[in-house]
Amino acid sequence: MTDAADVDVDADADATATRVAFVCVQNAGRSQMATAFARRERDERGVGDRVEVVTGGTDPADHVHDEVVAVMGEAGFDLADETPRAIEQDEIMGVDIVVTMGCSAEGICPMTWRGDARDWDLDDPDGQDLDAVRAIRDDIEGRVSALFDELVGDD
Repeated sequence: MTDAADVDVDADADATATRVAFVCVQNAGRSQMATAFARRERDERGVGDRVEVVTGGTDPADHVHDEVVAVMGEAGFDLADETPRAIEQDEIMGVDIVVTMGCSAEGICPMTWRGDARDWDLDDPDGQDLDAVRAIRDDIEGRVSALFDELVGDD
């Protein structure tokens, strides 16, 4: 996986590709996990030309939460060098599906977007014990898989 600032936009990608954004306030936990799983799903299903993944936060932290790095490492992802990033208004306007992580956009996210908005209502992993973070990770993995089932099926 590459730096979180890599929004996975391929200049040659089909203009009809579905752009999905995983947005959180800090972009340091849930949205990082969702992005990692989404990139894997996209690659395993071979739909890189059909699904673009974007991530960011409205008030990014300076690093991914340590407990998130630990439990994602257990699942085969190295998030140690990922950097939370800001997501800008013009970037979010080009997104088809915005998934917030439980930090619902209302009252927290000053942005608006044209696409489908979904809030997954997940607990914040920051400061939680590893078992709690594992449960959040596993929930996110299942939700990302279901989202890709909805978007592209078994292609």
